[in-house]
Amino acid sequence: MNEKMIEGCLLGTAVGDALGLPFEGLSKKRGQKLLGCPGNFHFLLGRGMVSDDTEHTCIVAQSLVLSVGNVETFQKALASRFRRWIVLLPAGVGMATAKACIRLLVGYSAKTSGVWSAGNGPAMRSAILGAYFGDDVHSMQPFVQCNARITHTDPQAELGAFAIALAASLASRGHQVASHELVDTFQEMTSQQPESAPFVELLKQMAQSIDRGETTAEFAQSMGLSQRVGGYVGHSVPVVLHCWLSNQTDFSNAVISIIECGGDTDTNAAMVGGIVGARVGRVGIPQRWLDGICEWPMTIERMSQLASQLAKSKELQVPGKPVSVGAIGLLLRNVFFLLVVLFHGFRRLLPPY
Repeated sequence: MNEKMIEGCLLGTAVGDALGLPFEGLSKKRGQKLLGCPGNFHFLLGRGMVSDDTEHTCIVAQSLVLSVGNVETFQKALASRFRRWIVLLPAGVGMATAKACIRLLVGYSAKTSGVWSAGNGPAMRSAILGAYFGDDVHSMQPFVQCNARITHTDPQAELGAFAIALAASLASRGHQVASHELVDTFQEMTSQQPESAPFVELLKQMAQSIDRGETTAEFAQSMGLSQRVGGYVGHSVPVVLHCWLSNQTDFSNAVISIIECGGDTDTNAAMVGGIVGARVGRVGIPQRWLDGICEWPMTIERMSQLASQLAKSKELQVPGKPVSVGAIGLLLRNVFFLLVVLFHGFRRLLPPY
């Protein structure tokens, strides 16, 4: 298990999230007209900020530091952090995740808090599980299940989360991954779940597209997603995996390509960034993008410290005290973030259309 790959996964998630955030919800065509190149930050005067995709990935990492392979401890830590997170007024939260976190807050247990949804929530925070467990996918599986069901109970959401975690696991091993290696492993690992058959078929379509040499945009178009790839895992995850498999060591092209597809761009770019980051590490992520993220109190360097703690706790098999940030600082940050989001919302009312 490589600390550099864990760090690459965390930071890659943050960079993809920050670059994709201003394009979120826009069609491919409108995003190009309104904002131009997705390779530049457009959120805050040429700088970027992260959304719940990165925040949840950090929450999962913090919970792993505390749990050291114990699923029940992981579940309790996850629930505690989700309660704190929702109290601090995060902006732009998915409906299913918000409902589940509120249910946790009012007394539901982590086993009963989830709501029926096949949204991106669990998948967006699962790449770090793949980077953490590496080739031990059997140990990874119950953690993915726990991570998914605490907010989303539709089996498709869990399958999407497992596919993303598996991709990050394969990527972290440092070799070129064949599309059929991913599909075959996924099919084998989910063979006892009858509801997995439609998802396996989607992944097979994705692998066939890779074999034909199609671009990610062409594959998205073949799925009827020519202008936007939304937050349903049956759409987003196959396209994200196609983008990763087409750009396994090219972080820049991977992130830009997925943002250019439109739709749920911050989440999709966060997933792609996390998977590719697990392969290339921090050194494979353009430094100008890392420098361009304007985040506080959970800064880029604090994310790196969290990655180091996660690697150390796994190596020593001893629970650690994960990097955390103060509630007041987070609340102030969230209020500021909301104001910037509202500005972008009003800006979208204006041309060009």
